[in-house]
Amino acid sequence: MTAIAYTVTGMACEHCARSVTEELERLPEVASVTVDLADGRVTVVSEGALADGAVREAVAEAGYELVGRA
Repeated sequence: MTAIAYTVTGMACEHCARSVTEELERLPEVASVTVDLADGRVTVVSEGALADGAVREAVAEAGYELVGRA
């Protein structure tokens, strides 16, 4: 398992966290997603390596912006 933390901007509430989580969980290989609203950090645990571009697209689909790895 691999865990990578990303910084995501624009999230302010539990609905935001749920939207980001749902989009990221649709990616193949993703085992779990944890969102920390206080610092805008999203941690993705996956069974294999994930392309940053795929993660960025999933976050954008939810309506937010991935700034980079935390």
